[in-house]
Amino acid sequence: MNMHLPPQSLEARGALDLASEDQASGAARRGRLAWTRARRLGLAVAAVASLSLFIWFLVARATAPGPTAPPAGPPAVSVMVPGLAPVADRVRVAGTIAARRDMPVGVAGEGGQIVAIRAEAGQFVRAGQVLAEIDSAVQRAQLAQLEAAVAQAEADLRLAQSELDRALRLVERGFVSKADIDRRTATRDSARARVEVARAQVREMRERIARLAIRSPAAGLVLERNVEPGQVVSPASGALFRVAAGGALELRAEVSEEDMATLAVGKPARVVPAGSERAVAGTIWLLEPVIDPARRLGTARIALPSDPAVRAGGFATADIEVTNAMRPLLPQSAVLADAAGSYVYVVGRDDRVERRPVKIGRVSEAGVSIREGLTGNERVIVSAGAFVRPGERVTPVLREG
Repeated sequence: MNMHLPPQSLEARGALDLASEDQASGAARRGRLAWTRARRLGLAVAAVASLSLFIWFLVARATAPGPTAPPAGPPAVSVMVPGLAPVADRVRVAGTIAARRDMPVGVAGEGGQIVAIRAEAGQFVRAGQVLAEIDSAVQRAQLAQLEAAVAQAEADLRLAQSELDRALRLVERGFVSKADIDRRTATRDSARARVEVARAQVREMRERIARLAIRSPAAGLVLERNVEPGQVVSPASGALFRVAAGGALELRAEVSEEDMATLAVGKPARVVPAGSERAVAGTIWLLEPVIDPARRLGTARIALPSDPAVRAGGFATADIEVTNAMRPLLPQSAVLADAAGSYVYVVGRDDRVERRPVKIGRVSEAGVSIREGLTGNERVIVSAGAFVRPGERVTPVLREG
């Protein structure tokens, strides 16, 4: 056998063995790479299949028809039949406080410069009391001149009378003619007339001087003083003072045309001046007969007592008790309002909603009284009015109580 080969043969055989080992190692490595690629491809195909199956499930679930809901019926609303209840009706009005008899006081004479102020706003004055004085120095000088003219005229009258008396004594003796007597009589009468004229001029000047003292025409409360010392005034200056006769004030309240028919002279009123929490008791003493055609408002004049909180020119509100009437009474939640006015929703024929305009009366803790628009027999929606519409069909649920 070949037990002893040459060295060249051994080397060749070793080379062949190494080449065989290399080929075997490369084949194994290629096999492992191919298996890894196949495994990755299988995993990718499985993932894509799983994702497709999941998407199909979601789409099928979304498009599958759900359970059919039963048809919805008309919405249920709470209603009440208010009927009629005794209501002490009240009319709320507002207006301005003013003097019951407002007397402006101005210059009655020729005017001039104010030299003294004798009264201030807020004071009570007597009838004829001086409120202010106008400078009368010039008029008093003219008065002195006129009084001197009266004295002169009276002296001329005495002289003319004496001459006439002497002539009458001489006429009996024939020393004076009848014509001379007539002339002296005329002279005496003329002197007497001049005296009367002079005296009338004195009286006129005294009246003019008296008018320079601005006086209150009646006893009352001084509301305004619109003049200062040193001011030059005239009849064109307007009112220098305003006096409330007797100090009496009133509230001139504006009342709607409909409410005017419910008021009457003598009705009591509860008046609250602006800025005050305390009410004062008043009484309607006059309802003016004219309604403003533009605003459809009338005026109720409410006499007010003397009170520190009541000031002329201030704003005030008043509640006037009118009468006890039988009217529907609703909770405030049932009464709605918009630009067209107040209204309620009632359930009419076929359980359909109807809008009903109303006029409200007194609002109290018991509810809102309805003056016009309801008879009390309607089914009024209590609290769902904001969620229904006119013409909509509803299911009325009668509220107990």
